[in-house]
Amino acid sequence: MSDMKRVSLGRSPLSVSSIGLGCMGMSEFYGPRDDAESLATLEQALDSGINFFDTADMYGLGHNERLLGKFLKKRRKEVVIATKFGIVREDGSYRRSICGRPEYVREACEASLRRLGIETIDLYYCHRVDSTIPIEETVGAMADLARQGKVRELGISEASAATLRRANEVFPLAALQTEYSLWTRDPEREVLPACRELGIAFVAYSPLGRGFLTGRIRTTEGMGPEDFRRFLPRLESDNLAKNLAILERLEVVARGCGCTPAQLALAWLLAQGDDIVPIPGTKRRKYLDENTGAVAVRLDAYDLAKIDAVAPRGAAAGERYTAEGMKGIDG
Repeated sequence: MSDMKRVSLGRSPLSVSSIGLGCMGMSEFYGPRDDAESLATLEQALDSGINFFDTADMYGLGHNERLLGKFLKKRRKEVVIATKFGIVREDGSYRRSICGRPEYVREACEASLRRLGIETIDLYYCHRVDSTIPIEETVGAMADLARQGKVRELGISEASAATLRRANEVFPLAALQTEYSLWTRDPEREVLPACRELGIAFVAYSPLGRGFLTGRIRTTEGMGPEDFRRFLPRLESDNLAKNLAILERLEVVARGCGCTPAQLALAWLLAQGDDIVPIPGTKRRKYLDENTGAVAVRLDAYDLAKIDAVAPRGAAAGERYTAEGMKGIDG
């Protein structure tokens, strides 16, 4: 796709598409799997100019990395692959713990390399900060992996500005990955300024508010038992009503800009700077096309001011995760 440009990931040599692809939903959390459609979506993403694919060892308990491994057999040289360690899942449940022990970091990396079927991970993230282990020890183990050639660049996810600074002292980070969208603007306070001061790219996950900002979620009724959004505080009745009111105002702005609400949400993130790379997740080609179309949406100062008035920082009602999910968010 001609409009899809490449940007540098922080001060690293990694060159990634201005929009990446979050692969989590291809394995779980958002309903049943369809591996054939997911593989076709990966193929189409790369053909449309997206070269930055995001996974993690805990997505589908390894399924997501194995799925990407099938795809990478054919097109490894064209892809910048990011994966993560640190959230330890129990088989058959959403119960989890967080681990940043150095020996675990090494074990997790070896397991990810095997599942992905590759020799080197382009970007390796600490998925959540382990409050029981100094971040210097976790990142020290990651740095050893980089020196051994098992990973190219390092990142950290859902870290506070203070933790980010400490981690970056041990080894220069290429990226910080945290939730950021018109639904979640918290990083603007401290984390995004710290990234900019340190020259670290900001990778925005859930840039569409877990699908809410597409305008396709009006109720949680009809979501399958395996869809974790049924339990999100922001989609509970009172909060949902308040959040739908914000969405409806955003839909009006999107119509005025000649785009869909999803494209508006992504274009808004892209307008915040080249150092911000949104990674909307999808497992379907039709939604991939809609998302990639966001790179052609041009928002001027007037459009951005309207969006700001409709969805200011802190506007969304409810926490972004359940109490279990908020564990590991490094405040």
